[in-house]
Amino acid sequence: MMWITEFLLKNLKNNWKLKYLVFVVLTSSLTQAQNISLKTGDLIFQSMDCGPLCEAINEVTEGYQGKDFSHIGLVYIKNDSTFVIEASGNAVRLTPLQTFQTYTKAPMYIGRLKRKYRRYIPKAISFSLTQIGIPYDDAYLYDNGKYYCSELLYDAFLNAYGKPFFELLPMTFKSPKTKAFFQVWVDYYSNLKMEIPEGKLGCNPGGISTSNKLKIIGIIK
Repeated sequence: MMWITEFLLKNLKNNWKLKYLVFVVLTSSLTQAQNISLKTGDLIFQSMDCGPLCEAINEVTEGYQGKDFSHIGLVYIKNDSTFVIEASGNAVRLTPLQTFQTYTKAPMYIGRLKRKYRRYIPKAISFSLTQIGIPYDDAYLYDNGKYYCSELLYDAFLNAYGKPFFELLPMTFKSPKTKAFFQVWVDYYSNLKMEIPEGKLGCNPGGISTSNKLKIIGIIK
């Protein structure tokens, strides 16, 4: 889609037919993006409004096309009602889509697994539902009996796939500009009375959004 648009723009000049074609392509893409029919197993990526913590997360993670994502949830449709399974607040929970949307004013991006991986969705959903009530992992440490948002999705698809589906990478809590810890993280972990887990393996919504096992199919505004 992107390369077609770029090609057309380079060759527009005074050609009204090409101008019209660009208009149709862009309008069609926007229309499709704004009218996504969600399916169970879709991933919703959002830039949650949570102040300095989210801003610090955005500084060190990069999502699809450079977008900032600080939260992720798994779509679950039951009896014509759309929910999002998420690790947020105090625990893993089942949240109505309308409530999930109130977390941010920014567009939310929808990721859908590529066809050959969709058979793993039912097991991932089943695993996620059994985790409802598990405490939120405010320490952001993998495999400590609690879950933060992307960690829940990592384990759900690990369980379904039988081996790592998404990727764990060393986490950083340092500013890429100054190489010093963000003060918000210094204060955060000081309150938890623990060391900042710099370099420990973890995952984040931005990283998952760039996985080659899924495709970003549109947005919800």
